[in-house]
Amino acid sequence: MADLMTGMKRTHYCGEVSAADAGKEVVVGGFTNKQRDKGELVFIDLRDRTGIVQLVFDDTTDRAVMAKAKEARSEYVLMARGVVRMREAPNPEIPTGYVEIYVTELRILARAQTPPFHITDSTDTNEELRLRYRYLDLRRRELQQNIIKRAKITSVAHQFFADEGFIEIDTPMMIKSTPEGARDYVVPSRVHKGAFYALPQSPQMYKQLLMISGFDKYVQFARCFRDEDLRADRQPEFTQIDLEMSFVDMEDILAMGERFVKYLMKNVMDVDIPTPLPRLTYQESMERFGTDKPDIRYGMELTNISDLVADSGFGVFTGAIAAGGSVRGITVKGGASVYSRKEIDKLTEQAKGIGAKGLAFVRWVDEKPSCSFAKFFSEEQLAAILQRLGCERGDVALIVADKDSVTLPVLGALRTTCAKRMDMIPEGWAYVWIVEFPFFEKDDEGNWVAMHHPFTMPMDECLPYLDSDPGRVRAKCYDLVLNGVELSSGSMRITDSELQQHMFRSLGLSDEEIEAKFGFLVDAYHYGAPPHGGMGIGLDRLTMLLCGAESLRDVTAFPKVQSASELMSGCPAPIDAAQLKELGILLETQPEK
Repeated sequence: MADLMTGMKRTHYCGEVSAADAGKEVVVGGFTNKQRDKGELVFIDLRDRTGIVQLVFDDTTDRAVMAKAKEARSEYVLMARGVVRMREAPNPEIPTGYVEIYVTELRILARAQTPPFHITDSTDTNEELRLRYRYLDLRRRELQQNIIKRAKITSVAHQFFADEGFIEIDTPMMIKSTPEGARDYVVPSRVHKGAFYALPQSPQMYKQLLMISGFDKYVQFARCFRDEDLRADRQPEFTQIDLEMSFVDMEDILAMGERFVKYLMKNVMDVDIPTPLPRLTYQESMERFGTDKPDIRYGMELTNISDLVADSGFGVFTGAIAAGGSVRGITVKGGASVYSRKEIDKLTEQAKGIGAKGLAFVRWVDEKPSCSFAKFFSEEQLAAILQRLGCERGDVALIVADKDSVTLPVLGALRTTCAKRMDMIPEGWAYVWIVEFPFFEKDDEGNWVAMHHPFTMPMDECLPYLDSDPGRVRAKCYDLVLNGVELSSGSMRITDSELQQHMFRSLGLSDEEIEAKFGFLVDAYHYGAPPHGGMGIGLDRLTMLLCGAESLRDVTAFPKVQSASELMSGCPAPIDAAQLKELGILLETQPEK
């Protein structure tokens, strides 16, 4: 390959050739996007990561050069030398559409087989096929631009934290397995047979130890791993902008986070984000939007109508209220023309799939509204309900009655579904802090567990309720949400060893378990720990949103699919018996092919 390039070095990227270069000799290199052979006239669209430029060969072109041009096929790797000139038939659809390169020297650096799919900006090729040939899929401009923007976001973030005085420190990739919510990926030790490392779900304990070590501002672009079921906004391995600060309170960390957002959006998107950012408590967010990750760019907020229906004869409503729940609804403005009774039945099935027992509704098309529960209420009562909901002619109202842990998230999900269907989500960027999360939540077995992690500091006024009323305890933690997607989660940390031990016991850990899992951290607290807190910002999710991508796979070079496998390389894959023996591992079952 070195011989093929001797004497020919690139002077311009394809997408950067412009009218200012007219009359100049340039050298470009790239992939053949398209070749059009018209006999004595040949055109080649040459593509690199910056764009496409047209190469032209005509009856004055050297015959050997013309022969190579006629040989070129899709995805051949070429280098071309030639003179830039203005095109007789401009193409205003592309930045280089007013110029072309009259080629005087052409080299074929590599020939290519016919690719399994056409490499084009917009494609309807099956994603599984594209992932099997990911190195070809990555030649598409859309994905290349996403990866390039990710690199810019990373570069801007590095610069911001350097300017803020943060110290970049690497923490171990092989650590001790500790309970942090998701399952660990584990790594067997050859030296210590029967013992395992874990890949970090986050550098949580190490960054707290760095605060105890005196590094008051730590940051790391950390690779994190979680063995959990995948979604569009989740991968088993991901990058987190992980940071921690000492001698600060929560307000200091939120202010720093807002400076970062403002700096990032200006330098990456050229958008000015007004600060301070809005804040919602967890409770307010759930009651208004039905989620702790609200998209606040549009309304359709939840409305509580429990007081208006408490004395009705409708058992679905009264039963929910009597059981300590509530009756709430949302109104889809203009929804009557979109949501037929059949469409509302689909929403009902969605609600049931999330956990609701059913879905009451009002559909107001004609002069009189159609109401699924009308027979249980007088006209005056119905009018009051409609007024509270803000439901008018042309609208649809959706109502759920159940315990709040069902009512709120079900309506939150329906709110998102209806907003997308009605095309009512505006463009733009809506950041919001969610604060004052509950410290504890109950798991499927009814046991209290930490909603975030056990190192989170409870709010001072909640400390008396740790044992007597855990559900009343709120935490000094905070999430940053952008357009309905959680970008960041963080908290102030417990630094008192006795309080930390208390929290561990409140979560059902015995002294032996505490020592085995967290002993080194608890011991460190005995040597003086400054007040500290931090957060982790999801680089992948941030990139996904700023690129307008639908999935993390669109901003990750070599992603995993829902089964946590990588289709291109075929991992995970079995290892041979000799390797297993060396590790002291005996498989009970053979791995699936």
